[in-house]
Amino acid sequence: MRKQTRREFIKVFTLSSTGLALAVSTPMKIFGNPEDDPKIFSPSIFLRIDDKGNVTVVVQRSEMGQGVRTALPMLVAEELEVDVEKIHIEQADGHPKYGDQTTGGSMSIRLTYDPFRVAGATARVMLISAAAVKWGVDVSKCYAEKGFVINKINGKKLAYGELVGAASKLPVPENVPLKDPKDFKLIGKKIPRRDSPDKIYGRAKFGIDYVFPGMIYAAVERCPALGGKAKSFDAGEAKKITGIKDAFKISTGIAVTGTSTWSVFKAKKALKIDWDMGPYASVDTETIRSEMKKHLDEPGGDMEIVGDPNAGSEDDKRIEAVYEVPFIVHAPMEPMDCVAEVKDGKAVLWAPSQNPQSLRSDVAKALGFPEDNVIVHVTLMGGAFGRRLISDWAVEAAEIARQTGKIVKLTWTREDDMKHSSYRPASMHKLTGTVDKEGKPVRLTHHVIAESITAQRYYRELPINRADIGEGATGLPYNIPFKKVTGTITPTHVPVVWMRSVYHNQNPFAVECFIDEMAAAADKDPLEFRKAMLPDDSRLKATLITAAEKANWGSKLPEGRGRGIACAECYDSFITHIAEVTVKGKEVKVDKMIIVIDCGVAVYPDAIKAQLEGSTAMALSAGLKSEITIRNGGVVESNFDDYGILTLEEMPLVEVHIMKNTYKVGGVGEVGMGTVVPAVYNAVYAATGKRVRRQPVSL
Repeated sequence: MRKQTRREFIKVFTLSSTGLALAVSTPMKIFGNPEDDPKIFSPSIFLRIDDKGNVTVVVQRSEMGQGVRTALPMLVAEELEVDVEKIHIEQADGHPKYGDQTTGGSMSIRLTYDPFRVAGATARVMLISAAAVKWGVDVSKCYAEKGFVINKINGKKLAYGELVGAASKLPVPENVPLKDPKDFKLIGKKIPRRDSPDKIYGRAKFGIDYVFPGMIYAAVERCPALGGKAKSFDAGEAKKITGIKDAFKISTGIAVTGTSTWSVFKAKKALKIDWDMGPYASVDTETIRSEMKKHLDEPGGDMEIVGDPNAGSEDDKRIEAVYEVPFIVHAPMEPMDCVAEVKDGKAVLWAPSQNPQSLRSDVAKALGFPEDNVIVHVTLMGGAFGRRLISDWAVEAAEIARQTGKIVKLTWTREDDMKHSSYRPASMHKLTGTVDKEGKPVRLTHHVIAESITAQRYYRELPINRADIGEGATGLPYNIPFKKVTGTITPTHVPVVWMRSVYHNQNPFAVECFIDEMAAAADKDPLEFRKAMLPDDSRLKATLITAAEKANWGSKLPEGRGRGIACAECYDSFITHIAEVTVKGKEVKVDKMIIVIDCGVAVYPDAIKAQLEGSTAMALSAGLKSEITIRNGGVVESNFDDYGILTLEEMPLVEVHIMKNTYKVGGVGEVGMGTVVPAVYNAVYAATGKRVRRQPVSL
């Protein structure tokens, strides 16, 4: 068959353009036909169809419980017109050819919605064009349905597999027609989660499940003080333990290898190590708090100034408050683990990573290898929340594998994961505000004092007006005549890293609690106070109004119970939380949480609800129980007996309401964190008249 020219194809393609035609600018290089096999049709790096009609979707981001192995195939299937249940899912290895593979920042659906739909639609158009040429009919006489191209004239149909060869010869169009949302069959609908059966029946393989013939096991003993190192060690007693093979120094401590996980766990505790505790051995939590406190009365560097600095008058009522957030740890149920093999100048890793490209780079650098000599196979992970964005654990595994010449499985204990992690930064927040005689807000200032993740990890001289510590404090949607946000970066030896929602995890806590304090100073209802600061067409205002209706805001509650509200914009989404709490003495029990989210097109509603329920549990743990403290330079907490998290019986009833619209897709996974705690603390005030300004709650 003669190969169709691009001009001819574009003519045919234009005639076939039914539906909504969009010129999509995608951040990924998804187009091309990377397969040399004539039996494979692959118009996108994320999509393949073979001559049997089997459809494979390559998922470039990591599955850590958020449901991308269901949601991303849905996007392709919607436009390709195939049964999503029959799509084979393939996890991409870490490689730049897939574009940004970072799983964080609520990016998985938010940044992939258009590219994956385009991939499916591109394939559909090319398959229809191939069928039209084969039948010798105008392309407008053909349509796609359930994996077939159907001839409208005579009802004949060709399976996608039969068209693979012809479609592969067509030029790939740069723009394709996408469905109008009103015609969606999958997006926004309830479908079974693809990976649930394998997880329920134990077939799913997480990083910790990988086992290979001849594999040995490893654990690492690290210095009790963060930043310390081993001067010398004696492994005599450790080597007496059955199954122990060796003990040796690596970059982070003393590694022990053996024939089982439990033997190396036992042996590392039997090591006799002379530690150099390092320069921070005398640092404790109060040292760090004192360093932050001394900046409270300083102006800080300007991060944002909006409005008239001369707004207001001397008669305005002024209030001030200081809020505080401690270090907390991610504590995923699956602790850090990695399987690594290093031989012949190459490394292969099986890693539950949120950032396989960075992991690849870090391992290559540590081993002195070219990046092309490092292969990272991404596994399922039992939670992550930002902890697996960095690669310290994988570098350890690679170092041990090179030293032993064996396939090595490194596993951290829960205690390792608590004491030697990277943490959510501690922070302090000084806010001032004024309201006029009519109760209208006039001024709001916010001084954020915290360590910067970016500064600590990459760029210590980070300009304050570009600092990450302002995230969730700047860009507030409230119409206040004068707003000013300043910042002070306070370096700490405690390693910090992104945690679910990053600084949205803490800045909205201070902001939304203080907005309630301003409402009280103005003698206004907290809901009405917020609504008055937002324009009528505000999507955030719409979530406030809806949440208030769902929560029956304003209705009377029994004595000792209170209702609180908080809202925010983040990751292209808008959210409101309303909490109902019961306070008895010093005990705070959250009874109910109403959540209303506007995340644009709701691709997979079941996953949205699950994400918001999960983020509620995680945020409540932080607000009610969790705190990492420092003593003698190291972390005190070691397990869930001294690091509190929410239990099942403490979990409130959670109602999730999703606003329906066709706006740009927003994030979900991290959006549900920031306004949980302020909603609860505002509810505590409603119940008791007491303000809570430091996490975790203490009455």
